[in-house]
Amino acid sequence: MNNNYIIRKETPADYRVVEEMTKEAFWNVYVPGCSEHYLTHIMREHEDFIHELNFVLELEGEIIATVKYTKSYLKDENGNKKQILSFGPFCVLPKYQRQGYGKALLEYSFEVAKGMGYDVIAIFGDPVNYVARGFKSCQKYNVCLEGDVYHSSLLVKELIPNTLDGRKWYCYESPLFDDLPEEEIEEFDKSFAVMEKAWRPSQEIFYIQCRSSIG
Repeated sequence: MNNNYIIRKETPADYRVVEEMTKEAFWNVYVPGCSEHYLTHIMREHEDFIHELNFVLELEGEIIATVKYTKSYLKDENGNKKQILSFGPFCVLPKYQRQGYGKALLEYSFEVAKGMGYDVIAIFGDPVNYVARGFKSCQKYNVCLEGDVYHSSLLVKELIPNTLDGRKWYCYESPLFDDLPEEEIEEFDKSFAVMEKAWRPSQEIFYIQCRSSIG
């Protein structure tokens, strides 16, 4: 890992570069093609987007990684709500993956988030990628989806230990992540370099994870 990098907030001048990088990082990983670059484009104007937690990692003048946070919330069985965080899209350019840059970016963002008073993060992600960053199965914190579903990909991290007290919590992401319009994604993608849609084994893994729960 080259330590000659900086982590800073994204600026409007970075938008297109970050969207192009996001497309390259996600293309064909979870589905043929991807929608994450379109999501990156529209989320900056959403009310749940947290501009103070919108970071890029720049290596020798090149943006090679990004992470973006949005507001989520937990609700207990008595209807009490607790605001928490989610992040995504989070990505590193493929040629720089598994070299420590993503770890550095996430750990930096965790510290900033904690300094802002946030104490819990919940995401949907591959446990292989996130348990080393302190995320655990949602079941270990009694955090589930509506219907008492403990989703295999729902991961929780306490920024402040023992924040969650064992009561059952239901997790809700921002409506920003609801179904994205395929037509708008396709139209948006026309302004980017053409990349061929293809099948990869990672897509089957994603398919299985999306339909798996614990217990």
